[in-house]
Amino acid sequence: MNLSANQFQRIAVIAKPDPAGHLTSTLQLLHQVLDSRQLTLLPDQRTATLLKLGGGLSIEELAANCDLAVVVGGDGTLLHAARQLADHRIPLLGVNLGRLGFLVDITPPDIADALHAVLEGHYDEDQRFLLQARVGGQPPALAFNDVVLHKWNIARMIEFETWIDARFVYTQRSDGLIISTPTGSTAYALSGGGPLLTPELDAVALVPICPHTLSNRPIVVGADSRIEISVCGHTDPRDVRITCDGAISLTIDEGETLRVTRHPTRVRLLHPVGHDHFDVLRAKLGWGELPKT
Repeated sequence: MNLSANQFQRIAVIAKPDPAGHLTSTLQLLHQVLDSRQLTLLPDQRTATLLKLGGGLSIEELAANCDLAVVVGGDGTLLHAARQLADHRIPLLGVNLGRLGFLVDITPPDIADALHAVLEGHYDEDQRFLLQARVGGQPPALAFNDVVLHKWNIARMIEFETWIDARFVYTQRSDGLIISTPTGSTAYALSGGGPLLTPELDAVALVPICPHTLSNRPIVVGADSRIEISVCGHTDPRDVRITCDGAISLTIDEGETLRVTRHPTRVRLLHPVGHDHFDVLRAKLGWGELPKT
């Protein structure tokens, strides 16, 4: 718990499109809370439009001017904001308008109480790392959840070699490989049969996607590992893509290597006091529920 009040004076609000129509009322409530405390609301363009606050600010302008970012949407919205704001060390507070919401853990009815508490310095903070993917001369891409090497536009498996810290691990034939942070272990990696990693672990999971042999199992390595993957065998690199958080796509050419390392700057996530990762898992994954009769 951090009890330093008045540290947040300029609050960025970042919102996602909301077809269900709950976004405007949620943003209005946020605006009321900040006004009541005489704090500055810095809206992104969507928030500014809905609250009639002018043109709004770009993500770069928000990063340069805010002390705290309130993200209103689902986990995807927070993932995008985290990648954009990570190097600025801006803390993020998530309000859930999405579905599962592993990262955005404040519900709209709790906004006022939760936001007042955070602004008074009552919150729990956890810091999580991102991955950085590089291929050839393309700009590096960040991933909060995962970097995924996968087949593209074909109905057959791809073949690739994996190296960790310059040590050969295996040649694999599969639909691809998920390289997941602990944060991403509850996302695509979970669906692929990967392990759940608690957020504080400095570890990365490598989860094969539909491997051709049963002996190809997920493995967990240290977060400081240097992971290198190259396409081999009869696989045409044009049939392969690299995707970061399901949003950023990279290509790989003949003779190029995908290099994945930990990004040096961590994401700061704020939660209501008493936040428990296992409470979230029980609620979102239905652990411990009795069969319905």
